[in-house]
Amino acid sequence: MAMPPALKKYWAKKRKTRKTTTRKRRTTRKGDLTLKRKKAYSSKKKSYKPRKKSSFMKLPKVPKVLTKVAMGMGAASLAAIAVGFIAPQFAPIARPVAALVAGGIPGVAAELLINQGMLSNITGIFTGGGGGINEARLAGGL
Repeated sequence: MAMPPALKKYWAKKRKTRKTTTRKRRTTRKGDLTLKRKKAYSSKKKSYKPRKKSSFMKLPKVPKVLTKVAMGMGAASLAAIAVGFIAPQFAPIARPVAALVAGGIPGVAAELLINQGMLSNITGIFTGGGGGINEARLAGGL
């Protein structure tokens, strides 16, 4: 029996909207194929790109205490030069003050040990070489 044209058109439309697979839908497990015949949960490979190296030269890491010592010493010497031009009598006071401002306590300690002559006094005690100021007074007859 031939199908009437209206029914033919109806079934043609139905056939287009029907699912492409006849399989029952269930939850997809890892490793299974999906309804579109692709592997489920396919892992994308990570691409490891090498990191860009910085173009400028890297300096070695220096401990913070040493940087403070260096800053204190530099500030003390600059302050001594500047104050030496204006008021030379205040240069010995300006050095430790500038070291304290720039380098904190490590800067002052280093400045006093190295530039104020305390280092030679301390080493003189251990080596047995005179007491510094007292030896000069004794030699002068005081």
